Amino acid sequence: MYQTVVNRLREALTAQVRERYGVEVDVVLERPPKLELGETASPMCFELAKRLKKAPRIIAQEIADTLPKIPGIARVEVAGGGYLNAFFDRTEFWKSLTTEIQSGTYASLPGRVIVEHTSINPNKAAHIGHLRNAVLGDTMVRVLRHSGREVAVQNYIDNTGVQVADVVIAFHQMEEMPLVKVKELSHQPKFDYLCWDLYAKATQFFAEDKVRAGQLRGETLRAIEAGEGEIAEMSSVIADAIVGFHLRTMSRLDIYYELLARESEILHLHFWDAAFEKLQASGAIQFSKSGKTAGCWIMPWNHGGSPGSEETDEEDQAKIIVRSNGTVTYVGKDIAYQLWKFGLLGKDFHYRRWPDAPTGHELWATTAGATETGAPHFGGATTVYNVIDSRQAYLQDVVAEGVRALGHPKEADNSVHFAYEIVALTPRCAAELGYELSAEEASKPYVEVSGRRGFGVKADDLIDRMLKAAEERVRLKHPEMGSAELASTANALAIGALRFFLLKFTRNTIIAFDFEDALSAEGETGPYCQYAVVRIRGIRRKDRLGEAGRDAPVENTFAAQNLAGTENQDVWELLLLAGSLDYATDAAIHAQEPAFVAKYAFQLAQAFNNFYHRHHILSEADEQKRAFLLALTGLVEEKLKETLKLLGIEAPEKM
Repeated sequence: MYQTVVNRLREALTAQVRERYGVEVDVVLERPPKLELGETASPMCFELAKRLKKAPRIIAQEIADTLPKIPGIARVEVAGGGYLNAFFDRTEFWKSLTTEIQSGTYASLPGRVIVEHTSINPNKAAHIGHLRNAVLGDTMVRVLRHSGREVAVQNYIDNTGVQVADVVIAFHQMEEMPLVKVKELSHQPKFDYLCWDLYAKATQFFAEDKVRAGQLRGETLRAIEAGEGEIAEMSSVIADAIVGFHLRTMSRLDIYYELLARESEILHLHFWDAAFEKLQASGAIQFSKSGKTAGCWIMPWNHGGSPGSEETDEEDQAKIIVRSNGTVTYVGKDIAYQLWKFGLLGKDFHYRRWPDAPTGHELWATTAGATETGAPHFGGATTVYNVIDSRQAYLQDVVAEGVRALGHPKEADNSVHFAYEIVALTPRCAAELGYELSAEEASKPYVEVSGRRGFGVKADDLIDRMLKAAEERVRLKHPEMGSAELASTANALAIGALRFFLLKFTRNTIIAFDFEDALSAEGETGPYCQYAVVRIRGIRRKDRLGEAGRDAPVENTFAAQNLAGTENQDVWELLLLAGSLDYATDAAIHAQEPAFVAKYAFQLAQAFNNFYHRHHILSEADEQKRAFLLALTGLVEEKLKETLKLLGIEAPEKM
């Protein structure tokens, strides 16, 4: 609601300046430090003063005097040397927010957005770092949809990459295990854990014999990419089974997808061939005849460096599109995939329903076979978010540059690398998980994890541990709870705590995960926000009028009385904050920062708790005022629940 009123003001100011002064201006609106100065303010007159050669305060007064009536704005005043301060119509805000909550509808926006997230290599169990990727991506999907955007959710499955090849080598060469045995194991409950251990074992083996490793990897990758023979079938069995485990893990966090885009089809349906032809024809890639990249197809790109500057081996490798042995790099295949996302490749995948989808959620996957009937349209986006950790920044830049080099600058600009930093463990958390730490590691603020070394927190282990801790806390507080209610409450508490902990930090922050901090009911945590909803529900249960009391009509004139004046400032502040979810989501989208929504949830919960301690809602003697306070409490509950839903968090009935 807040952003809606602000947008109306911005449009009115833009039109007024255009009509009166004949110029276009970027109307910046910001929140004043104190509500006494209004709900929003603009410094635009200072910029106009430079262009019009007139004092900013004079311009501000001219605009304020002639500005037409704006719905939701009570008045606009001039402040300081030339600020325009706008004051909201509090009664209108109350009515509009009530109507918005009752209707529950939001405007649709044009364009299609693809969000690709999770994208775990299908070679081992998911770990805590993967959870941050998935939770960030899923929350961004929810926020974008809430804002009216059409969003398609995709999960890229790198089933032909080095990581899968390493596990195949571990099974086939190191364990000497036949295909039939691998198939049998793939149906066992902990197959993803077995692959975790084998991947770490293979990594150690390759480190000890790099020549042999290079030979085995090259042979295995070529077999996998060809898609024929026992090696290819084994890789398919392993990858498909691991994807099933990943889907079940993510479903525990209420995270789902619409399409599994598999790398194998980029090769088998000749996506890469089509992209390769385009890149060759445009001159975007060149064949290297000398140096360490001899025999490779590379993308010559300086990445903003100075001419002649030396580049790192990592950057050299990132620019290799086709290796000298003929295999395609991750970057090459991803350029083809990115072109498809924007509808620029001239080819489409074939699709089939994924047979191992979580119950109640239709899921499609790419296939080299015939397309099943009923497949929806995928691709054709106007904006693409690739949720990939910050260590892949250079590779993502190369992908965007490949799109740009093919003559698509707009799509390159709309290729968003939604980067994030790693998730580590506090030393206390690592010790709780049974890891032996050196004195040096124990003294550090966080301990890094490594999937290659097998050191880390498996996602399912983490969720199980969170559930156990949550269940113990709920049982202590509510010994009367039945087993079903206890399980449901503990699940909401554990998942809420985990998701909020992963979301409350900005994406460029390294997270040091800690069980105790995440599950705390105090401070900036998921349980704190959930408890605010639980408290409101408790108020409603105790109210002698029950649901009727909360929904009892409140006369607008009486609402106006309880919102006006400095004596009711805290009431107005709570209402204003309850109506500012659209402001938080808009900021989250523009800054690509879901943490803004988590911060808003905490602020609203905190504001309600302060309000609750100042106002005796249930014991209020004045019936009309009590009805107003209950109605305001109901508005806060609805907006807080809506916000938590955007974060993927459920509010239980009790805690």
